[in-house]
Amino acid sequence: MDVERARVLLAAERREIEEALVRLAHQDDGEDAGWLEPGNLAANLYVDELDEGLADDLRYQLAAVERAEQRLAAGTYGLSIESGNPIPDERLDALPTAERTVEEERAL
Repeated sequence: MDVERARVLLAAERREIEEALVRLAHQDDGEDAGWLEPGNLAANLYVDELDEGLADDLRYQLAAVERAEQRLAAGTYGLSIESGNPIPDERLDALPTAERTVEEERAL
């Protein structure tokens, strides 16, 4: 894959993940909507835990982007971290952070 194309794809992926993390940040609207009610407390706890799980997933994806950026800088982007075989451009277009070929990923 062309280095500039890879940079564009990874930058877009990073931007998308970082924007999603910002949207997940808890925002207090300042209204007291009966937050001491047990149902509201349970709902808030559920939403907070769901958001934290989603944020964990996004941080994992961001770490994958950072690893891909490091491989790009090292000149190994587009090569499997397992075998060193080329990862097809079609796979990298669909998943810019791919670290393995489809076959290797299936074997995991």
